[in-house]
Amino acid sequence: MKFGLAYEMQRPTLDDHAVVEETIDQCILADEMGFDYVWFVEHHFLTTFSSSPCPEVIFGALSRLTRRIRLGFGVVILPYHHPVRVAERVAMVDHLSNGRVDFGTGRSAPYEQTGMGIDPRDTREMWEESLSMIPKIWESDTFEWEGKFWNVPPRQVLPKPFQKPHPPIWVAALQPATYEMAAQKGIGVMALGISAPSVLEPHIQAYRQNIQKAQPVGASVNNQWLSSLFGYCGEDNQAARELCANSLKTFFGPGRPYVQDQKDVYQRLLEQWGGLPEHLVHNFSRYIDVKEVSDQGAATQFDLSGGSALARKIWEEMDADTLAQRGVTVSGDPESCINAIKLHQATGVDQVQFLMATETIGHAAVMKSIELFGKHVIPAFR
Repeated sequence: MKFGLAYEMQRPTLDDHAVVEETIDQCILADEMGFDYVWFVEHHFLTTFSSSPCPEVIFGALSRLTRRIRLGFGVVILPYHHPVRVAERVAMVDHLSNGRVDFGTGRSAPYEQTGMGIDPRDTREMWEESLSMIPKIWESDTFEWEGKFWNVPPRQVLPKPFQKPHPPIWVAALQPATYEMAAQKGIGVMALGISAPSVLEPHIQAYRQNIQKAQPVGASVNNQWLSSLFGYCGEDNQAARELCANSLKTFFGPGRPYVQDQKDVYQRLLEQWGGLPEHLVHNFSRYIDVKEVSDQGAATQFDLSGGSALARKIWEEMDADTLAQRGVTVSGDPESCINAIKLHQATGVDQVQFLMATETIGHAAVMKSIELFGKHVIPAFR
């Protein structure tokens, strides 16, 4: 099991300089405490939400301030960039870090796409074309391309990556169709949907089977599954669980980027979190039509007569203990965190990635949590 930290570059109050300095300090400590990866998003225009528009820049600093931790692009939004420029920048960071780069890819969302002048309807094809080009750029002495979105006359593109044949390739995935596509292309899955391990387990098994028949887009197959979660370790078990649950719910609160303009989003989040726990089914029984109940007593298939407003109300009442016990959050004291990670380990996950530094968890608390993970949690899986 490998351990990673994800960065939107958030903090409780907006301060561009402070978030850069705090993030660097946290990543240096994570390197010292045994974390395997740091992953940085690429977001634009999300002024109060994310301060990470250019991961390659902060990686330039971290490549020299850390020794062993891997630097993950989580992810490069391929439709925004010329594939030659992506290949050059990723390869340069790979050299600066002596071969510690992982290359995650994605498409982003309509709000950001339109801000970049990109038609959202084109982004799937743009991602696929760019993804086909970049490994060839790295592998070719002279590269040329004629495509729908990009044309490159014969050119030599340098530098080539430090890693041979090239850094591992991943895709950000929120739904089963993307898991299947990742297996077909022989690339790793970054499951960013914040789901209970019981929900993801059948998809992980299908990915393992399907990737055996991959036609890899790169020079090698990256058969890895990463599950993204909210994580926080503290000495007070209940307080740490509550803080992490609040962080999770703030992140996915109404109007926030990952839920904005999505239909039935809170009912889908409840399903991703393992269904309605028994006590909430009882509390809201007059409004819920339960169709299927899991072995754990959770309603995994259900209809809400009160619609989206009721789904949001039930979502808000999902308690911190249930989230931790199901492994939706890895939170609480070290023992609680270890138990939650074991749930993911049992499904065959290769890496758990924690979003820890958020609008509700400040720098000092994050540093303490990283230290506790390094001293007590990570060693339990080595």
